[in-house]
Amino acid sequence: MKDSRPVFLDLLKIRLPIAALVSILHRVSGAALFVASFYLLFLLAMSLGGSTEFEQLQLTLATPLHAVVLWLTLCLFSYHFLAGLRHVLMDLHMGESLRASRIGAISVMVSTLVACVLSGVWIWL
Repeated sequence: MKDSRPVFLDLLKIRLPIAALVSILHRVSGAALFVASFYLLFLLAMSLGGSTEFEQLQLTLATPLHAVVLWLTLCLFSYHFLAGLRHVLMDLHMGESLRASRIGAISVMVSTLVACVLSGVWIWL
């Protein structure tokens, strides 16, 4: 007799392929960028408020906390952009095979790592 009860799937124990992880993280980075856009709009409003607010913004952005937040935002943007390019290429039927999809996913991760290092150098130096 076959058991018809639902099966409990432990999602943390399922090993997803890297292409699936890149796709899931693309959605997560989009949601995080939506939240970060409010911070960026706040900074823009401060910069356009006048000369005193602009000087205050410059002092505020010199703190390490804001530098880290801006760096994380740049990292999120670079990942989301590169993963989005990968999805567009797949929509154009380029890189749809299993091997090409894996290579594309790895290249997105490596390119994002390079972009994060370069943006960190740009911010802190």
